[in-house]
This record gives sequence, structure tokens and C-alpha cells, in this order.
Amino acid sequence: MQKTINSADFRKMILVGAKLLEQNRAKVDALNVFPVPDGDTGTNMSLTMQSSVKELTACPSNAFMEVCDSVSKGALKGARGNSGVILSQILRGICSVLRECTKDVDTKTFAKAMEAGTKIAYGAVSVPKEGTILTVIRMMSEFAVKNASKKKNFEDFFKAVIEEGERALALTPELLPVLKKAGVVDSGGVGLMTIIKGFEAALTGEEINTSFETEASEPTDDFGDNSDIINMDLGEIEFAYCTEFFIINLKKSTTLSDIDRLRERLMHLGDSVICIGDLEMVKVHVHTNAPGKALTYALELGELDRPKIENMLEQNRQLKAKIEAEKKEMGMLAICAGTGLADIFKDLFVDRVIEGGQTMNPSADDIATAAQKINAEHIFVFPNNKNIILAAEQAKKLVQNRTLHVIPTKNVPQGFAAALEFNPEVSAEENKSNMIHALDNVKAGQVTHAVRTTTLNGFSIKEGDIIGLDDKKILAKSTSPEETTLKLIAKMKEDFHQVITLYYGEDVKQEDAEALCDKIAETYPDCDVDFHSGGQPVYYYVISLE
Repeated sequence: MQKTINSADFRKMILVGAKLLEQNRAKVDALNVFPVPDGDTGTNMSLTMQSSVKELTACPSNAFMEVCDSVSKGALKGARGNSGVILSQILRGICSVLRECTKDVDTKTFAKAMEAGTKIAYGAVSVPKEGTILTVIRMMSEFAVKNASKKKNFEDFFKAVIEEGERALALTPELLPVLKKAGVVDSGGVGLMTIIKGFEAALTGEEINTSFETEASEPTDDFGDNSDIINMDLGEIEFAYCTEFFIINLKKSTTLSDIDRLRERLMHLGDSVICIGDLEMVKVHVHTNAPGKALTYALELGELDRPKIENMLEQNRQLKAKIEAEKKEMGMLAICAGTGLADIFKDLFVDRVIEGGQTMNPSADDIATAAQKINAEHIFVFPNNKNIILAAEQAKKLVQNRTLHVIPTKNVPQGFAAALEFNPEVSAEENKSNMIHALDNVKAGQVTHAVRTTTLNGFSIKEGDIIGLDDKKILAKSTSPEETTLKLIAKMKEDFHQVITLYYGEDVKQEDAEALCDKIAETYPDCDVDFHSGGQPVYYYVISLE
């Protein structure tokens, strides 16, 4: 019976938890409340965990502090969607307790860590909603704290905690009526339970393959172009000179061990060391304050060829000066799926558009990275999806020398309305206020197909039905996108609406969208009706009423 865990055990728990979630990702996705083909809770949580795994794998230390910092940092950078953000905060809380441990952890300490995870997760959500992943972690942590003294070995501890989690999960439909109507339990809670079961499996020795396949990266130059220094402060450059060269015509006495020894000597001189090759040729790259020593060491092995030494401090000064000269006060960043929608945002002078939406929520790090590339002091972010707003808020913690203002746009039409309000002649705060007020003037709907049979919002829905919904509920259904769109507009339209705009998706032909637009214009002669290619996946039409 295992009464304590060490940092190596915790490392394995994270790896196994992440892998088990990835194996069950599709099952978690399928628990989406709306029967639409874009359930993404499992995907978001899995990508969040994989980001932690990436940071953890790169961590050479097995000390609790370094391991926990890697897990926490990776989860924050990779947090996607509401479920991923909340998961990142649960992990952050757990790690905040474990990182302070200088010896092995018992069940009481781990229970306190779970309690901290609950507290921080609840604090990350402006209006915590019961019947969600929050309920599951809260009930498990409360149980853990009360029973840790009775469950002194981790096998019994996790078994009991998981049983409590299953009880909490079963309660979610009673606490959240929308789950009960859909006939599902909370998908985020299922994702969390899958991770906790992975923790248990790591300690009981259950065999789970913890390897992850990573996407192939684009081939890059071995040395690179030092463009990574653009966002550094001058004081962050510890080693000033980028030193590169080849060693050719190696001496007959040189051995492969000598090349390995050169690599070790270079690592003592600086960082970013590359020392690769064989007895025919060696390629060397190092950032150092003593380039002469690097060259001298190399000469012991053979002749130097094509040496190049660049002063990164001076490069950085020049880049900083250029960036500062071109800097503007305010910029805009939008998130959407579909080339047509992206082009419209660009026409509205949005500085950068990153791909994202349902099924492909960008992480907090993705948003921060995109914002970092906008040379402005204040950046307005349009998430355009309610499941991306939390990640955008988390991105605020990751940007440097910029202030992010998240405009809580829940759909693309709201994003367009917000972008139209931008005025470079007024302050950031006034722009922010105007943008937020503009959201109230837009009503949006989407038309897609049902992926399962269910009863929801008073509709008996069969798999394959074409359904129309707003940001909250299903409002219409039929057997064709055109009929559903007409029904949805009829449900959504109010007397003050004067403009109806259709954005047709990648699966809709232009002539079909034009014909539908004509029908809508005939039905509502007092409105201006228009259509544009959105190119969005999943949704046949996105509808805007203003």
C-alpha cells in the first residue's frame, strides 16, 4: 500500500491522466448539451493537459517545485475553452500546495492540494455555476479533506474520492436543468473524472501508454535568425554574441568523444548550444559572452570555416527602436473560423485574425502570442465564442508590455459590431465602452445539423435534423437549412431590427445563399437583407439581426 507519493509519482500521474483523457476525448466531446457536431469539451481539456505534458517533459528536475511549476505553466499556456481554463486553474491550485513540499506527500497534503485547486478554480469564474466541473471538483475535494485521515494509503484514497466524484457527476443533471433536458451529465466533470482515474492508474500500476504523438514541425535552419530576441528586454539577454561556425578538416587525433567534450565546454560558456556532426564536419552554434574562447576550443579539433559572430544586444536595440517608432496606441485581434469571416474582419481594420471557434478553441497562449505580435499598447480582443472568453481573459497574464481588453463577443456578428465601433481618435476606455454597448444591438443565430436524437427546448430532435439556435437554446428545426433559417429568423426578429445579414458556410453554394436571401427580403420588405461568404465549418448559416 502506497502511503506517500514523491515528485516522480506526481509526474507519472500527470502523464497517465493526460493520456487517459486523450484516449477518451471523443466520448467526452459527445456529451455536449446541444446535439450539434462541434462538441469540444474533451478536446479542449485534452489539449490543456497535453500542454502541461509538454512543459513537464522539458523539465529536467524531479524536485516538486520545478515539476509543479512546469505543470501549472503548461496548463495555463494551453488552456482552451471554459473547461480547459477551469482545468488549468484546478491544476494550478493543486500545484501551489505540492510545490512547497520538501518531502514525500501523504493523503492529507494531497487533499489540501485538491482543496486549493477548488478554491482557485471557483475564483477564475465570475459567476460559478453548479452542475459543472466545478461541482465535481468541489465535492471530491471536500470529501478528500474530511476522509484523508481515514484513507492513509493512496489506493484507498483515490478509490473513495473517485466514488464521490461519480456521485457528484450523477447530481449534475439535477443541478443544471439544461443537462437534464439533454439527458447527459456534465462533460467537463467527465473529463476531470477521467484525469483523476488516470492519477489512480499511475499509482496502482495499471498499464497505460503515456506516449504522445506530436505534430511534425516545419523544417527550420539549424541556427535560426535570432528573431526570438524581438520581444526580449535588453536585460534578459545574458549572453550577447551569437557565434556560429563549422569545423572542417578535423585533426587525425580528433575523436567523437572530443566533439562531445567540446559540446560540454560550450555549455559552460553560454546557452543555445548546437554542436553536431562527425569526424568529417562539425556544426557549432552558441550564445556566449566569450566568442573567442569558443573559437579557441574549436581550433583544438580542426580548422574553422565560415565563422559568424553577431551582437544580439545591438540587434535588439535596433529592433526595439524600430518597433517603438512604429508603435500605435490601440489595435484589434479577432478569433473566427472561415476565410470569408476573417477577410471581413481585416476589411474592418482588425490587425490580426487567428483561427478558432467551436471545435478549435485557441489556447490562452495562442491568443497571447497573437496579441504580442500587434505593435500596440492597448489591444481589443474579440473572442466571438462564449467558450473562448475565459481563455482570452487568461491570456492577459501571458502578454508583456501590452494591455488586453477582452470584449465579450459571443459570436462573429457581435465581433463585427464591436470592430465597427473602433475610433482611433478616442481613448481605449471609451472605445471599450462603445464596443461593449454595441453588442446589445446585435442578435445572432446559427444553423447546423443535429448529431444525436434528443429532446431539448421543447423540440423532439432526430439525428440529421437541421436545427437553428441562438447562444442559449434551440429555436427552430426542419429538414433543410433554408427552412430552418427562415423559422429561426421569425423567432429571433423584433420590430426594431432593420438589417438582416447571412454569412454562408463552406458547405453552402453561393447561388443557394442568394436564393435564400431573396426569400428573406420578400418576407421582410422593410429590412435591408444581404449575404456574404463566411466559409465557416459546421454551420450552414450564421445570421445577424441589427
